[in-house]
Amino acid sequence: MERKYKILVSNDDGIYSEGIQALREAMMEIGEAIVYAPHKQQSAVGHAITTHLPLRVNPYYSNGEFFGYAVTGTPADCVKLAVTTLLEEKLDLIVSGINHGSNAAINVIYSGTVSAATEGTILGIPSIAFSLTTYTDFDFSYAKKVAKKIALTVLKYGLPPGVLLNVNIPAVPEEQINGIRITRQGKSRWNDYFEKRLDPNNREYYWLTGTMDSIELDSDSDIRAIQENFVSVTPIQFDLTAYHFLDELKKWLFD
Repeated sequence: MERKYKILVSNDDGIYSEGIQALREAMMEIGEAIVYAPHKQQSAVGHAITTHLPLRVNPYYSNGEFFGYAVTGTPADCVKLAVTTLLEEKLDLIVSGINHGSNAAINVIYSGTVSAATEGTILGIPSIAFSLTTYTDFDFSYAKKVAKKIALTVLKYGLPPGVLLNVNIPAVPEEQINGIRITRQGKSRWNDYFEKRLDPNNREYYWLTGTMDSIELDSDSDIRAIQENFVSVTPIQFDLTAYHFLDELKKWLFD
């Protein structure tokens, strides 16, 4: 009898989000989907982990049925806690998402969705982050198909140590998707600022706002692929060393 895959599902939008419900459904078609996800919205927390507060884990039910476990921590907390402490059996795959909004280019650095998958990679488990490039009018029907296809492919071939996949799915009808493109992380920056506002008690507070500016749109970048209605699949890593600068830096006289 063929062994059933064991797949950990997490995200950063919270265990109640539409995206994680869609991803869990997709993973249940190919194995056992085990959900450990933040109990509330954790977008843009990056790879933060909780060190100064206790983590609590509570069962979460959706429509009266057990769905998974809500963790009072970050996406990285969820994966670390599940893998190192709560799950006895070895996992075959970790998937994160499906995020509400793009995680291309510089957003990779800020993304809790990507960080959940990164934590899985650090722990030696093949991991994938999935994002749908919209914040409104979610339709996860095609995204579920893509998630299933890519997950099955990774389960078949595996991933190199230290490498995870970052997948961005254009938010267009399936018939407008032009295929899947292997990409690199594009270059962009946030043109943002903090807008000063007043609360009902006339006290000042600040709200982050702004836009993301693309620096380049080369044909092999994730941003360009999304614009051209291709699913973008980018292999990324957590080794941030600037190898091209090592030799030059060694010439500097620090002593």
